[in-house]
Amino acid sequence: MLRRRDTFTGLVAAAAAMQLPRPGLAQGSAARTLRVVPQANLTSLDPVWTTAVVTRNHAYLVYDQICAVDSTNTPRPQMAEGWEIGQDGREWVFTLRSGLRFHDNEAVRAQDCVASLKRWMVRDVFGQALAAQTDELAALDDRRFRFRLKKPFPFLALAIGKSQNPCFVMPERLAVTDPFQQVRDATGSGPFRFVAGEWNPGQTAVWQKFDAYQPRQEEPNGLAGGRMPRLDRIVWTVISDASTAASAMVNGEQDYWEYPLHDLLPVLRRSRDLVVEQRLLEGTYGVLRFNHLHPPFNNLAVRRAVAMAVDQRDYLRAVAGDDPKGWGTCEGVFTCGTSLASERGSEILKTRNLDRAKAALRESGYAGEKVVLIAPSDYPQINALSLVTADLMTRIGLNVEVISADWGTVVQRRASKEPVERGGWSVVHTTSSGSDLGVPTIHLFLRANGPNAWFGWPQDEQIETLRAQWLDAKDEAESTRIGAALNARAMEVLPYVPLGFYWQPSAWRRNVTGVFRAPATVFWNIAKN
Repeated sequence: MLRRRDTFTGLVAAAAAMQLPRPGLAQGSAARTLRVVPQANLTSLDPVWTTAVVTRNHAYLVYDQICAVDSTNTPRPQMAEGWEIGQDGREWVFTLRSGLRFHDNEAVRAQDCVASLKRWMVRDVFGQALAAQTDELAALDDRRFRFRLKKPFPFLALAIGKSQNPCFVMPERLAVTDPFQQVRDATGSGPFRFVAGEWNPGQTAVWQKFDAYQPRQEEPNGLAGGRMPRLDRIVWTVISDASTAASAMVNGEQDYWEYPLHDLLPVLRRSRDLVVEQRLLEGTYGVLRFNHLHPPFNNLAVRRAVAMAVDQRDYLRAVAGDDPKGWGTCEGVFTCGTSLASERGSEILKTRNLDRAKAALRESGYAGEKVVLIAPSDYPQINALSLVTADLMTRIGLNVEVISADWGTVVQRRASKEPVERGGWSVVHTTSSGSDLGVPTIHLFLRANGPNAWFGWPQDEQIETLRAQWLDAKDEAESTRIGAALNARAMEVLPYVPLGFYWQPSAWRRNVTGVFRAPATVFWNIAKN
């Protein structure tokens, strides 16, 4: 098994670079520009069309939210001044703060929120649950809009304000776009505006401070509170070679590295000019996703054979090294340590046996169909997960073809429902914050509603029934019981294979101030001295 990434030759170069004289602090406009090495290449600007985290990070810069979650995952007003709940929980009326404006200087209206909500509800798993309980969603006037519900939905504010794929508000003219088509105009009302003329996918993306933005006056708390733009410009530069990125950080050519390679963390920590800390509130969970539409993984027996070969420890060591303090196994679908965490039915992930997996594959009816695994060459953590899977699938007898591409291409290709001979795929990998896997309604990979599920499109009526029952759970005991049943069913039919979690620090220069912990990488309240 692949256990660890090869040591980069650039480690030596980065260490040597630390002996160079330290540059002086930037002056003038440079002092108000944050230079960022992002986790991946930004190829899509639409956070409804794709769930790619790099697109979500962009969205947090340019869009605002009706409400947002704090560090305890409690929804708080954001664009909203507040909301009122009536009719025994079946009516929610939201009122927007006055003076909100889009980047094109048009006023933000309730109609924009309604159109954005309707588009978002088509694609988001929690939004779909909300839509199923909505009788009417309409603007009452320019500042107020109303949900009228079939029955009480106490999770409504959490649904639209959660950290993973929340409802970002676009102008109505953009929000009426088919949710399965990409919006390419990034006009929002957030603290920064996207500079389209300086966007060069694969190289650079730029945002500028939006002077008309009106932040809330509270201190930041998770994703809630004041989103104060304290920088004039934010520039993302894609540096696919990790050793080059490390040297750029040490030499003062870059200010912030979102996802440093774990092998290079010791080099970064030895620099007196750098801070290396965990920013995300939860660990990062790995995901192995099958394409359920086409052979061979439309065959449950083949999926189960793969799961029998999986040893989470191999994946986690490949990403984060041998120190178990940097990672942890989690052989269930819900975030470990949370109220719904369960290993009921998870025995298949404890098999960890290639010989048994080979035997199961022989008995599955697998006919040698090609398995196309697309791996992101410029995203080291997800690439490492992908290569471990490619190795174990080959060893149990699957006919594997690895296609290496940049992350932006992976994001585009995974949306294809075509068979592999027409540009489709069989297996992809991704990651998710543990804060987004704690309950069924926000768990992206646990939705099994076929064409409307996340890429891979699993379909299982029992999972969907249990998800709906969880929403109606009357107490904690019933909630826990349904959670355990969901884990058991997911382990039986395998919409995906969980790969455990690792801690992913970020790195920034010491003259970067105001960095705070949150469920996502955000850049408001950050400044450079």
